[in-house]
Amino acid sequence: MRHCAARASVPNVPAMMESVPDVVTLAVVLLGALVAGFTTGFAGFGTGLVSAGFWFHALPAPYVPPLVALASVAGQVVGLMAVRHAFAWRRAAPFLAGGLIGVPIGVAILALATPGLLRLSVGAFLVAYAVFQLAGLAKLNVGTWGGRPADGTIGLGGGILGGFAGLSGVLPLVWLQLRGGPSVQQRAVYQPFNLIVLTLASLGMVASGQITSAVWLIAALCLPFTLLGAWLGTKAYIGVSEATFRKAVTVLLLISGAILVIQTIGAA
Repeated sequence: MRHCAARASVPNVPAMMESVPDVVTLAVVLLGALVAGFTTGFAGFGTGLVSAGFWFHALPAPYVPPLVALASVAGQVVGLMAVRHAFAWRRAAPFLAGGLIGVPIGVAILALATPGLLRLSVGAFLVAYAVFQLAGLAKLNVGTWGGRPADGTIGLGGGILGGFAGLSGVLPLVWLQLRGGPSVQQRAVYQPFNLIVLTLASLGMVASGQITSAVWLIAALCLPFTLLGAWLGTKAYIGVSEATFRKAVTVLLLISGAILVIQTIGAA
């Protein structure tokens, strides 16, 4: 694989296979899969946020959203084991209803977006989310304001982001943090949401032709590392400070997002 985000056309499978000896690029891609899987297994979210910071640097931009969606589904299946006893389907219902509407919208937007726009959008999103966390804004509390309609609206936004870039989990996560309550209860809502929405997003990307043979090839390399990382993250979930880990991941997101934004603006 070669760094080819700036190419006008997406390389075919034979071309990619010929370039596999690019060890550095391959290492970046697989490291992103491993770290993203660990994050998902530990915190119940973050596959897209963490992996995008690696994959946009090493892969063509159109590959990243479908690859993120596939890796997210794999990581969520493993990570769900950590909170399976606390599932709250009734509380998750409005989020899921909104997400079902949002996914096809996001997939349609993805089909129209340019690689540069994808890089800039994801980079800006990473920076905004990291700043939100590091500034301590997650300590704000909205209680039950807006009720189920507000939850459904957040689910809609999560569905759009899931279909567009495989980033379905952040809006529900932040909103549930603002709602308040134990983190395990929050995770028991947003993690099933992520799994269902990203599964639908993956199916939508397959139907629209965005998951190509080249993406399947990269996924075949990445998914074992994502599964391994998710398994390790689930094991680490017990006995490790969640706050400390999330702060470290947040700093990584901020750096990755800032680099993406700078690179995109510099190439314009």
